[in-house]
Amino acid sequence: MNIKQIARKAGPIISQTAIILLVTILLGEISLRVFNHYRPTYIFFTDSYNRFRGKPYSDNGNFKLNSHGFKDVEFPDKRENVYRILGIGDSYAFGVVPYEHNYLTLIESQLQSGNLEVELFNMGIPSIGPQDYLSLIVREGLSFQPEMILLSFFIGNDFTESKKPKFYEKSYLLSFFNFILNIRPEYENMVILGKGEYCDGCPTLKPEQYLDVEYKRSSIYLTDDNRFNEQLEFSLYCLKQIRNICQKLDIELVVVIFPDELQINKELQTKVKDTYYPDLDQRKWDITLPNRMLSERLKSLGINHLDLYEYFADISSQALYKPMDSHLNIAGNQLAANIIQQYIQKYFKHEAE
Repeated sequence: MNIKQIARKAGPIISQTAIILLVTILLGEISLRVFNHYRPTYIFFTDSYNRFRGKPYSDNGNFKLNSHGFKDVEFPDKRENVYRILGIGDSYAFGVVPYEHNYLTLIESQLQSGNLEVELFNMGIPSIGPQDYLSLIVREGLSFQPEMILLSFFIGNDFTESKKPKFYEKSYLLSFFNFILNIRPEYENMVILGKGEYCDGCPTLKPEQYLDVEYKRSSIYLTDDNRFNEQLEFSLYCLKQIRNICQKLDIELVVVIFPDELQINKELQTKVKDTYYPDLDQRKWDITLPNRMLSERLKSLGINHLDLYEYFADISSQALYKPMDSHLNIAGNQLAANIIQQYIQKYFKHEAE
């Protein structure tokens, strides 16, 4: 049998296989879109801040989310003489530690132990950013009639948090395979949603995976990276809108700046620079650059803020982050709670006067 005869026989088989494959892909895409329509899941892209929000009463370790899908007990009705604070943020506010060790929970209990009539609602939602903070406050937060908004700004990804879909996220089928192959295996030890025991010392990612995560965030420490200026301006635009709303409604606004582990962990810094920036001029690396620039601009906008970098750097010998994770561990949450609680005490003294 010559080559032409083989080609004539193989042609129809190849064509049929291609058609079957195309139909299978098309049906898979349609099926996943229909499924997501009736049972939405974070696996598939959406620009809504609710993409990674927990469902009401769903499990978070040994805790159940409240009826709003937030990691908190049920929000009570508004009461007179009770100072209400909304804790706004991403997975840093939501937290990977158990509810009782979350810094927002600790702040509330510490203030209450000082005989203050205070309640603090944790409205953290994983994987959101400044634009989402604004939307969340306007669409949901204001209805709770707060006296203060305590906004947690994470240096690690709040500047770069984007709602633009990656190329594969435009396809539900590719998104599904990406989740199966890359996302789910990487986060074996992170208890975000679902039952499970929290392990404070268990690494979430493999060392090479975590190093890659921190590298992808590290461009904001390069003094000659012009992209950061654009990211900073957009973040400040959103924070300015939040400030304007708070001023109009007589709501206090406090922004708490949380450092990324790369800023605190000298060993991690060395690994990132040696691996990804071996020839970098050290004068072009400034680990506190984003904090300073953000702080200076917040000051110019009249936005009260607290940068935790110096506090964390002073005790860098103590582990404050969950291993290979970048979220605060139990000790990190306790330290943050102590510092923030002391900072906002002045607002209650002002209320009493």
